Amino acid sequence: MHIPGKRPLADVWALDTAAKPYEWRKLEPEGEGPPPCMYATASARSDGLLLLCGGRDANSVPLASAYGLAKHRDGRWEWAIAPGVSPSPRYQHAAVFVNARLHVSGGSLGGGRMVEDSSSIAVLDTAAGVWCDTKSVVTSPRTGRYSADAAGGDADVELTRRCRHASAAVGDLIFIYGGLRGGILLDDLLVAEDLSAAETTTAASHAAAAAAAASSITGCRMPERFSDERTRETDSEGVQDGAVVLGNAVASSVNGDMYSDINTENATLHTRKSSKGVEYLVEASAAEAEAISATLAAAKARQVNGGAENHDRDRGAEATPSGKDISTMVKPDSAISNSSPPAGVRLHHRAVVIAAETSGALGGMVRQLSIDQFENEGRRVSYGTPENATAARKLLDRQMSINSVAKKVITHLLKPRGWKPPVQRQFFLECNEIADLCDSAERLFTLEPTVLQLRAPIKIFGDLHGQFGDLMRLFDEYGSPSTAGDIAYIDYLFLGDYVDRGQHSLETMTLLLALKVEYPHSIHLIRGNHEAADINALFGFRIECIERMGERDGIWTWHRINRLFNWLPLAALIEKKIVCMHGGIGRSINHLEQIENIQRPITMEAGSIVLMDLLWSDPTENDSVEGLRPNARGPGLVTFGPDRVMEFCHNNDLQLIVRAHECVMDGFERFAQGHLITLFSATNYCGTANNAGAILVLGRDLVVVPKLIHPIPPAITSPEASPERHNEDTWMQELNANRPPTPTRGRPPVANERGSLAWI
Repeated sequence: MHIPGKRPLADVWALDTAAKPYEWRKLEPEGEGPPPCMYATASARSDGLLLLCGGRDANSVPLASAYGLAKHRDGRWEWAIAPGVSPSPRYQHAAVFVNARLHVSGGSLGGGRMVEDSSSIAVLDTAAGVWCDTKSVVTSPRTGRYSADAAGGDADVELTRRCRHASAAVGDLIFIYGGLRGGILLDDLLVAEDLSAAETTTAASHAAAAAAAASSITGCRMPERFSDERTRETDSEGVQDGAVVLGNAVASSVNGDMYSDINTENATLHTRKSSKGVEYLVEASAAEAEAISATLAAAKARQVNGGAENHDRDRGAEATPSGKDISTMVKPDSAISNSSPPAGVRLHHRAVVIAAETSGALGGMVRQLSIDQFENEGRRVSYGTPENATAARKLLDRQMSINSVAKKVITHLLKPRGWKPPVQRQFFLECNEIADLCDSAERLFTLEPTVLQLRAPIKIFGDLHGQFGDLMRLFDEYGSPSTAGDIAYIDYLFLGDYVDRGQHSLETMTLLLALKVEYPHSIHLIRGNHEAADINALFGFRIECIERMGERDGIWTWHRINRLFNWLPLAALIEKKIVCMHGGIGRSINHLEQIENIQRPITMEAGSIVLMDLLWSDPTENDSVEGLRPNARGPGLVTFGPDRVMEFCHNNDLQLIVRAHECVMDGFERFAQGHLITLFSATNYCGTANNAGAILVLGRDLVVVPKLIHPIPPAITSPEASPERHNEDTWMQELNANRPPTPTRGRPPVANERGSLAWI
């Protein structure tokens, strides 16, 4: 964007430097783009996403929005507005990416006013889709509010109040130089660095020595990137103007995947003022570059030579499921963008949690909590035992075009912030349109292997069970699979149980199929135990089809979708280190080849014991219960102990099993010392469990981050004031009426316990 004279423009031009002769080309991006503006910033993420932030419109009004410009695999360009609202509108600011986080500094509001102290630094986490403030609280993409404890600000943040300054990122360091403040031209250099609480490693000692040498040459103190508390206490005396909190700590991460601890103690800003002007800047920059090179060289030497023991930085070495530590060496993106993913899988030590939507200062806020703080993680909620049922399977197939139907479904349903349950229960698609959608999706499934081979980064979803509102909330809070979301750089994997029990199985299933058709290489669906006609004939899906489409069309639709279910893949292998399935390994599965050898299409009754174990088995109650035990779900089903998990991982050179199938109170639960994670994405399951829902986000560095949402409290309205809500509740109660009660795992059954968590 450029500004001839005084008229702001909104055009986009690109220069391809790989093709000669050089030629500027005007782009015509799709989607709703930013308004004509001036003084915005354009920053490129490592994967090619261009982010336009802030600016001033034609009426000289500062803007607070951010727009992403992404290039699709087919060459199309498209605008997409970034989620959330910046903490402060601004222009004449600076913005740089560090991995997936855009760090916005300073800026002007017009009339000689600078951006306020508390908002002078803002951080947009494009991986999580949220703006982060400087007080460890992430603003909700829905409300854009800050919590009460984020008010105020450190007086030292005055240093970052400036406009028209320069900013750049080198590795994990952010440099800010010069600018204007109150009409005064500045010549100071600010450096943001990661000062984690980890102990200094051998490599850090070498880096500190190199930094000291650089400082002695130029007279400029070089900030150490690996400093312990003792080092910080010693060095603080030599830092002029104190330390200033700058956004979030930026941990070592790879190619746009950022799941760092939001902790202001880990990100410190130093400034060194000098009267030498440009000469000083040149010398200081040379010292910075020399010390950074020495740091990386020392870290590389330590890695090659075995070095000292790894220590835990903010995202550093943690014990992986294989028992091995992960190197904490920090690399710039350029050094690793073309390399293979790290060898180890590890669960991040914090989970992202969306607070319940209640009134008050913390309503809608996002926090990162230590994994150890989840008291309910070990509380599983058992299902009712299904009874045998027989359903006719009528094979119907229609050969029609599907592209328009998939787009229609996505346009109608993919509304993360605006979707509301339909007042009328009549479904918006005709049965022939659903058949077209199934035809196209089924053709894709027939081309896929029984065990999908996937790459990180990827988001993993557990059971949804027709709770479409929870799916929209997860898309809203943590990114959605659309060009306006994050589908261009991250895949989505769903672990089955899309239908039954909930109120909107048709919405859930048709949207996932439409997304599969629209993004066949990025959306992945595997089969759950409820993707079978004899099960979903009993637990709600067949009833919903009839109720919402009429008996004839409803039964026809139910048959067609169940036919498609027989083609669904049965497992997924991510980076050859993480296997994902719906149920578990049971008594029969010892090698992945047993799953790969299952031929599709396959019905449940035609499957072997391997298929039954894969879709129905569960872990035992806890790590102390080993071996195989009977499963309360029904005869012929088993639970498997941690010894079976360890043996399976060893036999297949795996580090983690991710499975769904069980409602767990915190949305995720670790088993077998972290070698297995149970994942459940539907909140307040069946309206009684009051459980949280979760997804797992696996970054390119193979760090697994749980991200949670809590149940929404019931609306304070009477059934008379909300008749459609009353009808849905009544429908759900009738649907649950014939479900046999089973106790919560680990408790004996209690008589007359229909109102408890056991009645599911």
